[in-house]
Amino acid sequence: MKTLDKIPTGKMERAGKLVKTGVKIGGNYVKYYGKKLVNPDTPKEELDENNAEDIYDGLKSLKGSALKVAQMLSMEKNLLPRAYVEKFSLSQFSVPPLSAPLVRKTFKKYLGQYPEDIFDHFEKDSVNAASIGQVHRACKNGKDLAVKIQYPGVAESISSDLALVKPVAIKMFNLKGKDSEKYFKEVEHKLIEETNYILELEQSKEITEACSVIPGTEFPKYYPELSSERILTMDWMTGLHLGEFTKTDFDTDLGNQLGQALWDFYMFQIHHLRKVHADPHPGNFLVSENGNLIAIDFGCIKAIPDEFYIPYFELANLDNLNNDAVFMEKLYQLEILTPTDSGQELEFFKALFKEMLSIFTSPFNKEDFDFGDAGFWSKIAELSERYSKDEQIRKMNGNRGSKHFLYMNRTFFGLYNLLHDLGAKVKVNHFKKYMV
Repeated sequence: MKTLDKIPTGKMERAGKLVKTGVKIGGNYVKYYGKKLVNPDTPKEELDENNAEDIYDGLKSLKGSALKVAQMLSMEKNLLPRAYVEKFSLSQFSVPPLSAPLVRKTFKKYLGQYPEDIFDHFEKDSVNAASIGQVHRACKNGKDLAVKIQYPGVAESISSDLALVKPVAIKMFNLKGKDSEKYFKEVEHKLIEETNYILELEQSKEITEACSVIPGTEFPKYYPELSSERILTMDWMTGLHLGEFTKTDFDTDLGNQLGQALWDFYMFQIHHLRKVHADPHPGNFLVSENGNLIAIDFGCIKAIPDEFYIPYFELANLDNLNNDAVFMEKLYQLEILTPTDSGQELEFFKALFKEMLSIFTSPFNKEDFDFGDAGFWSKIAELSERYSKDEQIRKMNGNRGSKHFLYMNRTFFGLYNLLHDLGAKVKVNHFKKYMV
């Protein structure tokens, strides 16, 4: 794969890259509508594929938060056309890495030595390159290590990158008014945290030590003396990426075992630690040879404050969902409804969230839940399809819900997708035995 000797770091340089991407997309539309004039049955899938290709190509050279947004969107399987999901999902695994000279320069700047002076062996070619950093294999004192190196300029360009992608996000999610700023600030805050490898090291140690009580899970050990604000060193963990594993002909019992470990891992964090690994894409999990689940990336951790946690999970209770007074109270507490809503907006969003929550919280109201159930997923797909085409919702303010919904919904949506890919049946309250 081609390597990068330089990443655009200046605001104007990065903006120029996106402008070029915009010109290509404009050309794709011209070609598409030209073909449609000749053949009205020309499928839109070709346009989606060309646009997805050009957007991804533009973002992958920028890396950083612009590419991270693509990675986040790739998890929204019911939101984007398939071409975008497939192309953007490459941001989890397939991104051009930094060249060896740039890697050495980064080491010298942040650890004061070159990698060959620190490790007994250091592989100059990365084994994985993603949105914010890339991973190299190394060895020291007989230990196999994974060394994550952050791309130069990523932390400094977060604010300007988000300003560039904001107009696209506003249009895509129908955000209106100044209230939408809270969502962008939340994303900016989490991305800034993700570029702080000292914070990630602390979070990684805290959560892996706490979650070590969960059977069927494994975690790497972290090495502060070989880490800095832009370099993070941990044990090398051997296994198959979860996304690759789910494409194999795996045993049903193993799928259930991995699914239970994944479910317990997440529920234990949410309900016991009140913070959660909020980046549940397949690239952050491995399956070991003995069938254990390995979690390898704790850069995005979402703290869950009581003012959100309590009403959020009270709405997962069927009695509260079906009690109109309680249901309305919780919708206001979670900022889904606002005092300025019109009567029409109140009725519309009350009905929408009643239906949505009835589907998404259904796992919490059973002792056992089958995430491989096609009926569950068809309900989600049908709801998404119906409201994506609803003209009424397009005319209303899309700013709905506390800022904490952003990463909590991302967490649950990603978790549900992983469990679905495993076809897992889980015991919903199994995690509680570890909360002592």
